[in-house]
Amino acid sequence: MTIELLDSANVIDTSQPCIRKTIATPATEVLGRIGNLETRLARSAAEVDAAQAVRYKVFVEEMKAQVGPDAERRKRDVDSWDSICDHLLVLDTSIEGDPEDQIVGTYRLLRQDVAERASGFYSASEFAIAELLQRHPGKRFMELGRSCVLPEYRTKRTVELLWQGNWAYALKHGVDAMFGCGSFPGVVPEEHALALSFLHHNVLAQGEWAVSARPELHRTMDLMPSEAINPKKALAALPPLIKGYMRLGAMVGDGAVVDHAFRTTDVLIVLPISNISGRYLNYYGADAGRFSSAVS
Repeated sequence: MTIELLDSANVIDTSQPCIRKTIATPATEVLGRIGNLETRLARSAAEVDAAQAVRYKVFVEEMKAQVGPDAERRKRDVDSWDSICDHLLVLDTSIEGDPEDQIVGTYRLLRQDVAERASGFYSASEFAIAELLQRHPGKRFMELGRSCVLPEYRTKRTVELLWQGNWAYALKHGVDAMFGCGSFPGVVPEEHALALSFLHHNVLAQGEWAVSARPELHRTMDLMPSEAINPKKALAALPPLIKGYMRLGAMVGDGAVVDHAFRTTDVLIVLPISNISGRYLNYYGADAGRFSSAVS
């Protein structure tokens, strides 16, 4: 996803009140609106299907991901996790037609309690997240995945709405931490030596939040010594999605994984809610009210 996210934050406040507050947001409610764009959860199978079509356009037609013949025929990006996830949407309400025709971005949300009753987390196929979860038996985790936005909508306000939706959803369900795969283009980690090394030396998850790529898939991110890294150039080389999560207070797991099907090099993003910068909590609202307050 090639979108620039938010301005840099330099204040980390882990004592913000109300970050575990649960809000009673109906599944059908609009979670935020900026101009003609709005964000909410998918309300029907038809809307999930339309979101899968958007994912196909981005992942397969644009990024050249490899999919099976049925997905190729249907022009949908689909997997077994779709049936248990909630699908966050961004819609352009100025587009004439049904809501399915208005979907321009999507994010897939999977809560821990749902994952444990079904197929587990998608990220577990690449990263050893079971150890992370076991270290936090009293915390509730949520996986973010399949994030994509159509090229013409890759703007700051679209990303703000996606995060607003994630934040409102996390508050509703009392989520303590979010995680998910962040991707670099291509299957050669060495081509991203500067950015991967910067992440390894500066924002590696440690201690109780430490998590690693599965041993059989682990590719080192420590490709350059710390003293050889130009931080400004490294930040410029980071994919915008990963850079945006860093600015919110995210960490990365140890080791990258090459996803040959999607033609990406993946790192695991780990974002405890308590790490989120007070500046962004104030911006979006500790009760998720920044953009939803404008919704009638």
